[in-house]
Amino acid sequence: MKEKKWDAFVYGDVNIDIVIPGVEKFPAPGEEDLVDCMDTFVGGGAALFTLGLGKLGLNPVFQGSIGEDCYGKFIKDEFLKNNVDDSLLTISRNNKTGISLSFTNEKDRSFLTYQGTNAEIDLAAIDFNKLAQARHIHVTQYAGRKNHEQYLSLLKKIKEAGDITVSFDVGWDSSGEWFKGIYELFPYIDVLFMNETEAIHYSGKAEAKEAIEDFSKYCRIAAAKLGKKGSIAVSEGEFYEAQPFTVTAVDTTGAGDSFNAGFIYGFLKGKPVRECLLTGNACGARSVTAYGGNTAFPTQEELLKFLKEQG
Repeated sequence: MKEKKWDAFVYGDVNIDIVIPGVEKFPAPGEEDLVDCMDTFVGGGAALFTLGLGKLGLNPVFQGSIGEDCYGKFIKDEFLKNNVDDSLLTISRNNKTGISLSFTNEKDRSFLTYQGTNAEIDLAAIDFNKLAQARHIHVTQYAGRKNHEQYLSLLKKIKEAGDITVSFDVGWDSSGEWFKGIYELFPYIDVLFMNETEAIHYSGKAEAKEAIEDFSKYCRIAAAKLGKKGSIAVSEGEFYEAQPFTVTAVDTTGAGDSFNAGFIYGFLKGKPVRECLLTGNACGARSVTAYGGNTAFPTQEELLKFLKEQG
């Protein structure tokens, strides 16, 4: 097999998250409130996944778009620091870098979001010649009927290449339809990720275990993130589960993307499914211990130490 340039190719969303903790109420019109801090981080599920792989020592490339502004420069700097190849990152002529304001307190979070360059996401923009230079592709941003045919066409083309594995994080269906046509995609997917609620909605089953057992009849590995209950997966008829790690959660932003990165790190290293679940759980757990979706994500050395300490 021809040696590949990248371990993983990721196309999708990248933006700035400005996190404002401790907000219990918004100021009334004409008033001003003071907060203790505001922090700036890289956000966007695809970008957080890519940063995770880079921190773990893999060689990922990210294709996406940023604005020609200070936030775009911040993103490029973070990619550079974390071993992410940004050679496919383009500068938009039409939009600024997207920004999401996250207002958090101990009970809840609220968001104000400007999509910016993320509004330009289109699978047709993927450079397949570049994609073919990667061992693996991670796909996000599925929107049901709206872009189903694009996804099906892309996945078929990848399958024809024969030497690229695929992971797919479905994400929340804001339309509420939970399009059953998604099953058409599963035969082209090596690792399918959903959270518990998504799995139940898409499958119509009573619980996540039943859902992924159903999904696994069509894809290589079906995995479900269960939050505080850990994670489960089914592959070739075998059921696997991994208990969660106990940590003090500060900010759950990016926990699911961190799990995905940890799992795919194990997958690309040829680890057994249960070990991939444990690695995913560990990365997800570490990520919630600090503000920002990738701030506390571990390096390879930190991951191994965390797993050893947790027994």
